[in-house]
Order: sequence, then C-alpha cells, then structure tokens
Amino acid sequence: MNPLHVNPHLARLQTYPFDKLRVLLEGVTPNPALRPIDLSIGEPRHPTPALVKNALAGALDGLSVYPRAAGLPELREAIASWAMRRYSLPALDPATQVLPVNGTREALFAFAQTVIDPSGGNARVVCPNPFYQIYEGAALLAGAMPIFLNQGMRFEQMDWTGVQLVYTCSPGNPTGTVMPLQGWRELFALSDRHGFTIASDECYAEIYCEEGKAPLGALEAAQCLGRKDFARLVVFSSLSKRSNAPGMRSGFVAGDAALLRQFLLYRTYHGSAMSIAVQRASIAAWSDEAHVRENRRLYAEKFSAVLPLIQNHLKTEKPEGGFYLWIRTPIDDAEFARGLQRDYNVLVLPGSFLAREAHGENPGKNHVRLALVAPLDECVEAVGRLMQFTRAL
Repeated sequence: MNPLHVNPHLARLQTYPFDKLRVLLEGVTPNPALRPIDLSIGEPRHPTPALVKNALAGALDGLSVYPRAAGLPELREAIASWAMRRYSLPALDPATQVLPVNGTREALFAFAQTVIDPSGGNARVVCPNPFYQIYEGAALLAGAMPIFLNQGMRFEQMDWTGVQLVYTCSPGNPTGTVMPLQGWRELFALSDRHGFTIASDECYAEIYCEEGKAPLGALEAAQCLGRKDFARLVVFSSLSKRSNAPGMRSGFVAGDAALLRQFLLYRTYHGSAMSIAVQRASIAAWSDEAHVRENRRLYAEKFSAVLPLIQNHLKTEKPEGGFYLWIRTPIDDAEFARGLQRDYNVLVLPGSFLAREAHGENPGKNHVRLALVAPLDECVEAVGRLMQFTRAL
C-alpha cells in the first residue's frame, strides 16, 4: 500500500480553542434548571441590516457569472471611499491599494503564504499573545516559526532576527486594547530596519463604546507619521462584526500596492473570488454608517449594564474596542469555565486556550473571555450567574 503523503507542517498545528473547550466539557452536565447562555464564540447575533439583505437578494442574477479575484471596481471604490472617510486618508487607490477578500480569516491565512520566504530555514512570524489562532497556523503552514509578543511586553524585548511578518490585532482579540500612535511609530521603525511586513488585523475596529472616539487604525497611523505609500503595511477589515454579516464572508485588504499585487496573483490561482451577489451586498454595507452606529449603541448598552456587576469583585476593564470582556479569574481558567458551565449553564472560553506558553508564561492563564454577542437580557443574566458562581468559590 502506498503511504499517505501530506504536508508535514500540518502536524505542527495545535488544537483549535473551541475543540479544546469541547474536550474540557466532556462529562459535564449543565444545570438543567437554567437556560443555556453561550458567550464563548465571537459570532455577532444582532440582525443583519435590511439594506444588506435586500442588496444581496437583488443581485442573485450574479450567481450565473464567474467573479474575478480582483472584485468589482465598484466594490473596490466603495471600500476605498469608506477607508478614506474612516481613517482621514487623502487618497487610497481602489485599483491598486484595495483588494476584496472572502472574509479576513481566509485572507489573514493566505497572506502569509504570499509574503513568507522559508528557503533559508529561519523565517519567523511575530504574533501577539493572547492571539487569534489563524496567525500561528498561517506561519506554520508557510514554513515559518511563530514567535510571540506577550501582552505587556515592549518591542525592544524581542529578538527581530529572521522576522519576515508581524501580525497585529488592534483592537485586540481578546483584550480589546488598541495600539497607540507611539506603538505604531516604533513598529514602523523596526519594519524599516529589519524589512518585515506588517499585517494589521482590524476586524473589531468598528465596535467601540463612545461615538467620535474610533480606535486608531494602521493606515491612519502611517498617514500621521508621513508614511503615505504604506510601505510593507497591509490592513484587514471585515463586514462580519461591523455589519453583523459573518455569513457573507466579506472583507478587504488595503495598503502597500506592491504587496497587494503579489497577493492578487496568489489569490487568482487560489480561486478565492467573491460572489457577485455578495459584492453587491458589500457595496451597500460599506456605503452606510447608520446601521453601524446602531450596532455600536447596542454593544455600549451591554457594557454599561454588565460592567458594574463585575468590577467590584473581579478584575476587568471596558475594552477600547471589540465586544469581549477579558476577566481575571480567582481560580484556574479552565476549571472556572468548566464549573460555570456545570453549575450555571453559562459557556465562556478559557483565556489559556487563546495563548501560548512564551517567555516563561501563558498570558491568557487565569482569564476567561466573554463575548457580549447575546441579547442584553441574556448578557446581564449570564454575568449575574457568573458572579454567583464566583462568590461561591
């Protein structure tokens, strides 16, 4: 019998956090007297706007057409116009500096396959820690070694030898922190010195609690610092959280035109073109802000309701962006999540599942992530149960 030949890098992939959670909860019987409330997954549950659904339904004739990997010019123009408004950019060329993608998860992974050169055997990719696990998988399957910048570490504490790609996430998942302008200044200087590319994951950038105080984006920071060609910088954004449309798998990559030209070449062979119907719906979404403001209002209402229930007893803070609460637990985070599910039928994600042991610690340890995606009453009820569980420890 012929042996099975597979990519050996697949063996280096770690179990995904939600698979770890399923294993953790094996044998647990949730309290049947309480309705189940799931705050473990960052899946938006607010309604998809009618304007998006109507545009999608009205463009179904597009299903008869093969879409181009580059996307419709009208979509690229809509994205460029939105980005210029959002980030105060004087210009962003839709033809060369914008590329639609099938959701940022796919694009964040595929981008590493485009920019990593593993031939020397020492390619490295920097990931934040805690982090979105796609970064690590992308690095490993591109033949690079992921290295981790723990939460709270400074850039100068890292060894930048061999680094070819840096993933940033701002606002961060799961912590909700936003990189300040000085952080971008330091990272751009390191990119100039070492030649690495920066991939800025900004999927949560449209979820924040105070109107008029939007999180700083990478393109905006580059513009402020005089880096108008966005050299070695690309940003990733999506309609999933902004417009409550995760099932559309619609996002974009923008920035360095030379990098996007190579990424488009990769995607042309990869077969990653977005459906025409989804593109038309995406144009409608990127062209409207009213539904985004209402989305933010709903999340702000949840944070205002649940934070006072927690902060006198457990350590947590209102995030600068995103819809997660990152809560320090009084006991081991996995034990906390297992007990909370068993006794109070509330599902949360252990923080250690979202991080790696690096520099002598797992920075997610003794934390849990709560995704405030459920309706307001469920979020309040879930946090109330969590506090009951905590007081009983």
